[in-house]
Amino acid sequence: MRGLSEKIAGIVPSATIEISNAAKRMAQEGIDVISLSIGEPDFDTPGHIRDACIDALRRGETHYAPSSGIPELKEAIAAKVARENGFAAAPEEVIVTCGAKDAIYEAMEAVLNPADEVIVLDPSWVSYEPCVRIAGGEVRHHPLDGETFQIDDSVLEAVTTRTRMIVVNSPSNPSGGVLSRESLRLVADICRDHDIIALSDEIYEKLVYGAEHVSLASIDGMADRTITVNGFSKAYAMTGWRIGYAVAPQRIVRQMEKVQQHTVSHPTTFAMYGAVAALSGDQGCVEQMRSEFERRRDYIVGALRDLGYATAPADGAFYAYVRVDGDDIEIARRWLREVHVAVTPGTAFHTPGWLRISYATSMEHLREAMDRIGRV
Repeated sequence: MRGLSEKIAGIVPSATIEISNAAKRMAQEGIDVISLSIGEPDFDTPGHIRDACIDALRRGETHYAPSSGIPELKEAIAAKVARENGFAAAPEEVIVTCGAKDAIYEAMEAVLNPADEVIVLDPSWVSYEPCVRIAGGEVRHHPLDGETFQIDDSVLEAVTTRTRMIVVNSPSNPSGGVLSRESLRLVADICRDHDIIALSDEIYEKLVYGAEHVSLASIDGMADRTITVNGFSKAYAMTGWRIGYAVAPQRIVRQMEKVQQHTVSHPTTFAMYGAVAALSGDQGCVEQMRSEFERRRDYIVGALRDLGYATAPADGAFYAYVRVDGDDIEIARRWLREVHVAVTPGTAFHTPGWLRISYATSMEHLREAMDRIGRV
């Protein structure tokens, strides 16, 4: 029998999911594990969103939908980015996808040719590189500033004649950093000067604490060369719904739609009606969750500093990125083995010597986790 795909064989499994699964196995064995390893809000999806989905089911919205998404949702997304993100978009420049991850994958497939290079800024989310490699591209990793977690002029060293795309993620998974307007202007200058497309992952945009979220596409001249990726999982606690979207020039959206047509066809029809309700309904639920995440952020960053740990600027998302002295993989294993606290090693995000701690869990669990970590 012939071997399997060498391309896929060379891609490592998701480290965040792998560690989460290990913690779940321990829990099934009766071990009291506190998992701070996965990025999932611990809130229920707000009731009005669930009701809209149920109403859609009762109306019979259970059939095929347009491959790029139902018109009502595309129109709501176009209105949202104009209202909140500072750039104009037509519904034809929107594609609804099976989660933001699917939008990222489709964007890579739509844009990249074999051997095209993509600049990924580290620390970086674990799935960017696999998506690039599945699409046939190559990744050039470049570090953000190690203290501020901002972009500086050194990023020019990563640009070559083969550079086709640069990926930015703000607020950041894993660091929680929020890119400044100056950092994004630097990206914009590079994209314009070298004819590069930008992919801006803004899935955590509504979870910001004392900082300003700026959409890259709102920078002068960038709407025509930016793929803005977003979704509903984090802000609206809709992780299992698998609804995301991308806003991009129509020439790119058309190519992404081809990928979608020949893979997942379209997102779940009735779930998209819930997403319409999320965007068009009262946003007070989002602020309530954001405020609670900020309370947890303040606690955990302070508790970690009291234990002697330095953290990255935690201005957004729901992660504390912690600098550790030693092998981060072994330290994460030790925490799980000895005190039953699951976290994700920074090596998974291309920054050894760090640990990602998710505070998307109750204050009770966070306090107990800090007590346990203090005993290691």
